[in-house]
Amino acid sequence: MVSREYDGLAGAGGVKDVCRQLAEAIVRQRKGNVRVVLPLYGFMDADQLGFRLLKLPVRKGCPTNKTSFLVDMNYPERERREEVSIWTKKMKGVQIYLLDAKRFREKMGVYTYTAEEEAAHAWQKQGNGHFDYFAMNILLQKATLALLILLNHRPDIIHCHDGHGATLPAMMRELPGYRYFFSQTGAVVTIHNAGLGYHQEVDDLDFARAVTGLPMAVINTGRLAGNFDPFMAASNYAILNTVSANYGRELRETPEDSRTGWLGHELTQRRVTLAGITNGINADNYNPAKAGKLGLPAPFNPLSGELDGKRICKERMLVSCGKKHAWPTVEQFGHLKPEPEVPLFTFIGRLTSQKGVDILLQAVPLLLEADQVFHLLILGTGNPQLEQRLQRLSKTPATRGRICFLKGYDQALATQIYAAGDFFLVPSLYEPCGLTDFIAQLLGNLPIVHYVGGLVKVVDGKTGFTYQDHSPTALARTMEKAIIMYNNEPDRLKKMQQQAIEQIHAQHTWDRVITKYLSLYTKAVGMCC
Repeated sequence: MVSREYDGLAGAGGVKDVCRQLAEAIVRQRKGNVRVVLPLYGFMDADQLGFRLLKLPVRKGCPTNKTSFLVDMNYPERERREEVSIWTKKMKGVQIYLLDAKRFREKMGVYTYTAEEEAAHAWQKQGNGHFDYFAMNILLQKATLALLILLNHRPDIIHCHDGHGATLPAMMRELPGYRYFFSQTGAVVTIHNAGLGYHQEVDDLDFARAVTGLPMAVINTGRLAGNFDPFMAASNYAILNTVSANYGRELRETPEDSRTGWLGHELTQRRVTLAGITNGINADNYNPAKAGKLGLPAPFNPLSGELDGKRICKERMLVSCGKKHAWPTVEQFGHLKPEPEVPLFTFIGRLTSQKGVDILLQAVPLLLEADQVFHLLILGTGNPQLEQRLQRLSKTPATRGRICFLKGYDQALATQIYAAGDFFLVPSLYEPCGLTDFIAQLLGNLPIVHYVGGLVKVVDGKTGFTYQDHSPTALARTMEKAIIMYNNEPDRLKKMQQQAIEQIHAQHTWDRVITKYLSLYTKAVGMCC
């Protein structure tokens, strides 16, 4: 697997969870040996993380201390190379390789610049994507192929995650240095997000040709809207899939594909199949009965209806948010009253319009106008304008004691919020799959989702609440419906919590989903024949 993220090492979104949980499921079911390659970023200390520097294999009689190799990374105006070293460690049966290169080490965020980088270099604006994103991706992919050759390892499959790895299948098939070595290796490219800005495309075709080494004919056939697009380039050499069946259908068959630059429709015109596999989840990672493992103040079990511990989790969270708290990694705006009998809505994620935060900001006043009593707890960071609007909203007289915004992110705190909440908001404009609704359900927090993309796995009135229109009114009405049920039908809510977890165990654990990926792998190997 080739990825820019891996849970426990580097992450910014759902890619990290999918990559790790799928890899571990393959190993757990003894369906294959898995190696994962990702960058060693500047915020990671390989030695502290327990990795060891890999000594590269050499010919008998040669020195055995060689730990680096060179990768061609040409620019249009000059030929050039970059040095890469490898750190490695086995984690739960998965062999992890970290690529140590200057281009990766100087980055303090996975995809964007951090406040620390902006303070050092004013042009590296916090939240902006890395200026050399395309070169970073190509270095990751070329170094992966070079590493496999050095190790004399010919995998059955190279699974490329998102646009960051999607150029690899073309390079593997077209460049003479790789073409014969990997002639029996299949490729799968998983599109985690096909939205505009997520393709990792580049408009400088001369640069794309120089740094990839691909023939200009391949660069041209890999174009979408004039840009070299890694997903389009992969379509001739790999099996492509999206992270939910419905998202794949939307891209192929509906106007929602306009949000991708019509990627799905263009693939369909080229007669490229775009498979859809809804992501799974390792349910045991979010089992609230194991409170100590999750860092929760008390255990509980929504599946059996034992919820006393969940109330304790809620009470503790309300106390923590009831005053200005000295959080280690987040900044608090607003506070919540210590009223555990009031329904608690929660939101965890990136603060962007794609995640529907703009809709949520407009829905809250509608609930207040309807005199609904509720609490709202938000954890996340993102668009500065949305952050500022949340800060202002949390300080108004009408929301005092009702809304708390925790700016930033902390994994342990996120788990505690999932466990404390009664309802979890996912008002996304579009959503390729969604893992947060799974996590919320496993922790007894019923999701309220915009019925789109991968969120259609939530069944209205049975495993959560859904609404069709992407509007503040539709969201507010659905939240109001949840409040009424919370106040008047607690037994029905308890039944919904149980049904949600039952559905996950029946359909959405990785041990079940893995069979669909194994089928894709078989098809990908078949393309080599």
